[in-house]
Parts: sequence; structure tokens; C-alpha cells
Amino acid sequence: MTAISIRGLVKGYGDKRAVDGLDLDIESGEVFSLLGPNGAGKTTTVEILEGFRTRDAGEVSVLGQDPASADRLWRNRIGIVLQSSSGLDLLTPREILRSTGRAYANPRDIDDVIASVGLEEKADVRIAGLSGGQRRRLDVGLGIVGRPELLFLDEPTTGFDPQARRDFWGLIRSLAAEGTTILLTTHYLDEAEQLADRVGVIAAGKLLALDTPANLGGRASEEATVSWTEGGQRQTLRSATPTLEVTRLAQRLGGEIPELVVSRPSLEDTYLTLIAPHIEAVQTEEVMA
Repeated sequence: MTAISIRGLVKGYGDKRAVDGLDLDIESGEVFSLLGPNGAGKTTTVEILEGFRTRDAGEVSVLGQDPASADRLWRNRIGIVLQSSSGLDLLTPREILRSTGRAYANPRDIDDVIASVGLEEKADVRIAGLSGGQRRRLDVGLGIVGRPELLFLDEPTTGFDPQARRDFWGLIRSLAAEGTTILLTTHYLDEAEQLADRVGVIAAGKLLALDTPANLGGRASEEATVSWTEGGQRQTLRSATPTLEVTRLAQRLGGEIPELVVSRPSLEDTYLTLIAPHIEAVQTEEVMA
């Protein structure tokens, strides 16, 4: 079952294509992370999927409907966490969550939502008095209060401290366990690696790579780097058979290998390699302009 289907999606602004023939499927119940540099077309794509922006060409289906013509019943099935919200300063988190919940057919219990996003101590404080991180938690609460089948998360943990991010990851895992389909955009590569079943990398409006975090860009088959200290010097080698190399080192060094580290390219390494040509192209265009 496919929650989101995109074929040949195009969106332009003037003579520049923000999205350029994008094809993508996201399965029901999947946590999918869309990665890309600023200006890659992530936000434009997500806004088209949410029904907030029109497209120039292509076919889009979200929960079986075209977002451009979807009705109120369709909106009842989705949740959205925007990059920021405003105009709520005179209300309290409890008030705005209760009011928003009334718009949905089967809302979550308001106290459960408040606890889920860690706002128990601030539930009855005016939003104007919340910190940036606390406001971001409220944004997440507004996105999940309607018990959505599909949840859009646009940079959801911006402004979160490390513990708040870990708590949020637990919330996302619990939503996924309930069957919620989640589309996540984030600049935190560790967040994508921890949460996503699959990741897609886009740049210049095109899909560059699509796979699980572990396999993206051939990570799993890349040579490993083996590092250790010997004779007071740091030594490094690359190998497709790191276990064999470690065994040889152990035999040669008498069992213990000082400061041994074995690593493969991280998701961040792979991501930066994928987008590097596009970043260079943008920089060249800016210089020529």
C-alpha cells in the first residue's frame, strides 16, 4: 500500500525549476526522510504534498487523493508540523491543543499530547512565555493531536536540546509502531539514521539516491577504515576485509591492538559525497552571476 506516490513532479519559479521531474513512492506505515541542501526542493515538494502549493506538471497521490483538490475529510487524515508557527502568543498550549483537536474526528487526549511533547509544566502558561524549544514542542503537539494517518515533519527538532531530541525520537518511534506514515525533512543526519526506514537525497529538484540509511550510496559495501596506534604513531589502512586485517594485527601485536577503531563511511559522509557536485555547480553559478 502506497501512502504517497509522485510521478514527474515539476515546480518552477521564473526560469528556475525547484522540483525537476521527481518520482517517488512512500509506503504506508513507513518513516521516510527526505534529505537535501538548502534550495534542493524539499520544502516545495512537501508543500505540494500537503496541498499548500500548486504544481506545474506531474501526478501526485497522497492517501489516495490529489492534494490539489482534496477535501476536508482528507485533511482530517494528515498532520503537519511546520518549520514555525505564529499568532498564538495569548493562548496557552492546553487551549490551542484543545481548540485544534476539535477540528478532528478522533483527536488524542490533550493531556496525553502535552505529556508526549514534554510540556506538562508549561501547559497553562501563555505561549508568549515559552522558549524557542518549548514552542517547537508545541508545534509537534499540534501536528499529532488529530491522530493522523500521515504526518509531515519539517525540521521538527530545531531548537531542541539533546535530551528533548531523544525524547522526540521515542515519540516518533511510538507513532510509527501505531502504523502512522511519517515524512521527515531534517538537516540532522543522525536523526534520519535513527528514525528512517528509507531516505531519499534530492538536489536541484532531482532524486539522487534512495535506499535504507545503512545502504545509501553503497555504504554497506564501501571499504572500511582500520586505525590503531603502533610505536607511538597513528596508523591507518583501508580494506574490504577489515575483520581479516584486525586478526592479522592482533597476531602481530600479541593480541591487544592499541586504540583500535574500525569504521565505514557515515551517512553524513555519503550524503556530502552525493550532493557535492550540486553544491559546486551552485557556487559556480553564483560566481558567474
